[in-house]
Amino acid sequence: QLVESGGGSVQAGGSLRLSCAASGHISGSVCMGYFRQAPGKEREGVALGRLGGGSVDYADSVKGRFTISQDNAKRAGYLQMNSLKPEDTAMYYCAAFRSSRPCSFHYYTSSEYWGQGTQVTVS
Repeated sequence: QLVESGGGSVQAGGSLRLSCAASGHISGSVCMGYFRQAPGKEREGVALGRLGGGSVDYADSVKGRFTISQDNAKRAGYLQMNSLKPEDTAMYYCAAFRSSRPCSFHYYTSSEYWGQGTQVTVS
């Protein structure tokens, strides 16, 4: 249901942009965002945003460096990652779920849809 693109390898301080598009119809009030998982670590939330605009939320570790945006007409989300650090190296997963609550990790329980994942490596 979610198709990801972007990612790759970059030097520290560089930038990458991830894209996530819903291949099928996802109706309702949708939160779309990104999670990441580094080897040997648990999956963690990175950024969440409302498809169509509104609330956004970021992990403290990426605030000021990452920006999430959405294109409701395309049912797509984007994660612009700037000032990348080696500790940002991970597999990044796009996720989407329907929620009437603010798109915040505080309210997050689970995702209905997941992308296939894309590797981001920062050296």
